[in-house]
Amino acid sequence: MSSTVQDAAHPLPDTRQVELVIGGMTCASCAARIERKLNKLDGVAATVNFATEKAKVAIPGGLSTEDVIKVVEDTGYTATLPKAAPSTKGEGPAGEEYDEHTRSLRQRMLVSVVLSVPVIVLAMVPPLQFTNWQWLSLTLAAPVVVWGAWPFHRAAWTNLKHGAATMDTLISVGVTAASLWSLYALFFGDAGVPGLRHGFSLTVERGMAGQNIYLEVATGLTAAILAGRFFEARSKRRAGAALRALLELGAKDVAVLREGREERIPIEALAVGDRFVVRPGEKIATDGVVTDGSSAVDASMLTGESVPVEVCPGDPVVGATVNAGGRLVVLATRIGSDTQLAQMAKLVEDAQSGKAEIQRLADRVSAVFVPIVIAIAVGTLGFWLGADVGSAAAFSAAVAVLIIACPCGLGLATPTALLVGTGRGAQMGILIKGPEVLESTRRVDTVVLDKTGTVTTGKMSLLAVHAGLDVDEAEALRLAGALEHASEHPIAKAVATGAQDRVGDLPAVEDFANLEGLGVQGVVDGHAVLVGRASLMAQRSIELLEDLEVAKKQAESQGRTAVVVAWNGTARAVLVVADTIKPTSAEAIRGLRALGLRPVLLTGDNDTAARAVATEVGIDEVIAEVLPKDKADVITRLQGEGRVVAMAGDGVNDAGALAQADLGLAMGTGTDVAIEASDLTLVRGDLRAAVDAIRLARRTLRTIKGNLFWAFAYNIAALPLAALGLLNPLIAGAAMAFSSVFVVSNSLRLRRFRSTTGQQA
Repeated sequence: MSSTVQDAAHPLPDTRQVELVIGGMTCASCAARIERKLNKLDGVAATVNFATEKAKVAIPGGLSTEDVIKVVEDTGYTATLPKAAPSTKGEGPAGEEYDEHTRSLRQRMLVSVVLSVPVIVLAMVPPLQFTNWQWLSLTLAAPVVVWGAWPFHRAAWTNLKHGAATMDTLISVGVTAASLWSLYALFFGDAGVPGLRHGFSLTVERGMAGQNIYLEVATGLTAAILAGRFFEARSKRRAGAALRALLELGAKDVAVLREGREERIPIEALAVGDRFVVRPGEKIATDGVVTDGSSAVDASMLTGESVPVEVCPGDPVVGATVNAGGRLVVLATRIGSDTQLAQMAKLVEDAQSGKAEIQRLADRVSAVFVPIVIAIAVGTLGFWLGADVGSAAAFSAAVAVLIIACPCGLGLATPTALLVGTGRGAQMGILIKGPEVLESTRRVDTVVLDKTGTVTTGKMSLLAVHAGLDVDEAEALRLAGALEHASEHPIAKAVATGAQDRVGDLPAVEDFANLEGLGVQGVVDGHAVLVGRASLMAQRSIELLEDLEVAKKQAESQGRTAVVVAWNGTARAVLVVADTIKPTSAEAIRGLRALGLRPVLLTGDNDTAARAVATEVGIDEVIAEVLPKDKADVITRLQGEGRVVAMAGDGVNDAGALAQADLGLAMGTGTDVAIEASDLTLVRGDLRAAVDAIRLARRTLRTIKGNLFWAFAYNIAALPLAALGLLNPLIAGAAMAFSSVFVVSNSLRLRRFRSTTGQQA
């Protein structure tokens, strides 16, 4: 590469960054070829990603975007500037799963499968071979080998023009050779005679290839590979839904204050400087500053903070967070692409685009295997022509080499293992997105765990009640619970729920008042009750006795929230509220360590709370007080230290990190954005499933590699027989069938996969 070529992420000062949508790529080697061509241009730095079908190109001043597009087109592919993102309104699951390319693949796959099945059955089951059955096979096979396999033929031609060979070349050569030889045998050999049978003779005779057709090879291979390509394309399409899901989190309309009156307008019409109203339970429309009102804002989706944030005039708020308390008036300071939500969407997109695609093993082997097979075929033809056995026998042996090299089992190797592996995973609550995920699971050595919602439940709950001297614990809880039941604050809800669970029905409240940011007061059973922060008690000149002060400080040292209960002018109890740890988290951490993984706790919470949780579940390494936009940077830093990182999370704030990680695991109880940005989804939200997910993914990868080995081993073992001109229909057909049966049966072994964590499958 030229010394002028820079890293695409760090272009020269006089360059501009352009993103291009690349079309026509069929495998990772296509992306590598485009990247090499672009980087040969003086001053250009390009990275091409097969998974996202995008290229990031740094173009110097002397070149235009059209020049770069022309280079891509000259390489045999298409390049266009990205269009504006379409609205997601009304877009259902079908819109998310299928685009034009995926729909085309699906159509080719379905038609090819329907036409291929009778061709294969007729060829493999002699009792069904009626008079002139071979001509029906030809009629059914013709659309499959021409129209169905057209993407492979087109890609093979592109590869040929650039002196390269990939999986597409091998498929095209195999399908073409099997089809052309079948046509020769039907029209010029003995295969077209009425009453043809594919017999079961164990003898081996030179020249027998002229009596046989191989249409089942051509159609079966085409249908199998198309099925694999379709499921891969659908997985890639779903991965792009992360950005749509992220943008869906924002508010759709907003109540703007105009001349003292509220006017509801679409969010797109909101401008910087507008003042808008946010009622309890509503999403905050955009980033801004509170100008009137006080409330608690639930920002856990974006920040990971389990405790709601108290805001009052002058405090900043972030769009898409939820107003959990009183009425707020907010001044809009950032809109559109400048908001934190939009920046997080960009973060997810950048992380997905920058993730290196694992080059498929089949392509790497094909790059060597295809030229060798073609060389053997040419050598076979030359040898038999020189041996003077006749041109028919010579061509028969040469074409037999190409036919026997056709990888029937290879077409089933990856799809069948993925189908069984992902099916078994789904039964256990584990969703695997695609084949590129599996390679990552083998190499992962560090697992980063988000705290809120992953290791913990993400919900506030009442953990303990510390009653003062001569105070009945149940009475304190009954009075506090009754008062908090009238409040909408998340901490109040935790106290009220805990009180109802422990003491039953709660009494009525009179003269209730919400003291913004401090607590609540009211009259319960004739007592003037006050519940809230210690600062509220100090404001009312209510002192905490020594035992209550100790309980409060101990709770705060563990990162928990202490709520003081007072009635009739005296502090009587301290209630401890916190985000609770999932009961299975400690077991899950032990399981991850047993797989050789190093757990790290990552959270936006304060360091004290994070370390308390880490100690309880058995994690040594803690990274706390991390802003949402910095989570992906933490993953990048760990990767820079040479670690291969898995990330488990559930919130919007985790989406960028999940996409950046070598392996992303989303808790199914989390947001759509986190799930879409991840590689594996744990449906039940149980962290123990992460252990099974990694084990299952590693087992599936081993199965795929075993399938690929045996699929190629069969071809290699049969090649000498074909080169000697001894292609017997029974041996060839049985070997091809055995290769496919072995691959399928080997994949079916994944159905016996069992959990080691005691979960029910």
